[in-house]
Amino acid sequence: MKTNFKKIVIGALSIILMANLSSCEATKNASNTQKGGVIGAAGGAILGAIIGNNVGKKGSGGELGAVIGGVIGGGAGVLIGSKMDKQAQKIEEEIPGAIVKRIDNGIVVTFDEKSGVYFETNKFNINSDSEELLTKLANILTEYPDTNVLVVGHTDSVGGDEYNMTLSKNRANAVTNFFIQTNSLDSNRFTTSWFGEQQPISDNTTSEGRAKNRRVNLAIVPNKKMIEDAKKESGEN
Repeated sequence: MKTNFKKIVIGALSIILMANLSSCEATKNASNTQKGGVIGAAGGAILGAIIGNNVGKKGSGGELGAVIGGVIGGGAGVLIGSKMDKQAQKIEEEIPGAIVKRIDNGIVVTFDEKSGVYFETNKFNINSDSEELLTKLANILTEYPDTNVLVVGHTDSVGGDEYNMTLSKNRANAVTNFFIQTNSLDSNRFTTSWFGEQQPISDNTTSEGRAKNRRVNLAIVPNKKMIEDAKKESGEN
């Protein structure tokens, strides 16, 4: 009887602990989003999340992986992870349309036509609805200054490759410029990249798939200061 009671208590405590750890949807899938593990430690899982199924093609992986950086372990990684968890949860709470994932030491935020930031056909200006959401995200980035942001633009396969490349470039730059010029965030925090139609995450033969491919990703990662502070706090320096 005592053994059964002990098992019940342990089980209940485990459920409580898991509930606390899973309060943020972005952290629920943190362990099963290691898409990019095959491309190395330099931000591989994050890279897979922002580029999609074709990660590593055309030499893009190494360049963006260097911006994202490698996975930070040990006590410093735990401290950084806690800060990024809080930031991810705040993004989820204040921008419910965004798709938010906690991956490795970073946060990946995806906006497509059904989840917040979207653009009119063949245009790259940010409309009023998108401005509202990006302003909320800018406020959160201001609250958490020790992070850098990678902005990546994509399109569907309608239209020529060169045209779509330019369109995705203009849309990604529009988002970055909104943060910097309209919300006065430090330009040194931002890196902008674009891939046109080359990195789909869904089927371009369907309207629903094309809508998902017309997207902007943001990877939010710890900057040098956050990493150094975490190492000092954990006694790793």
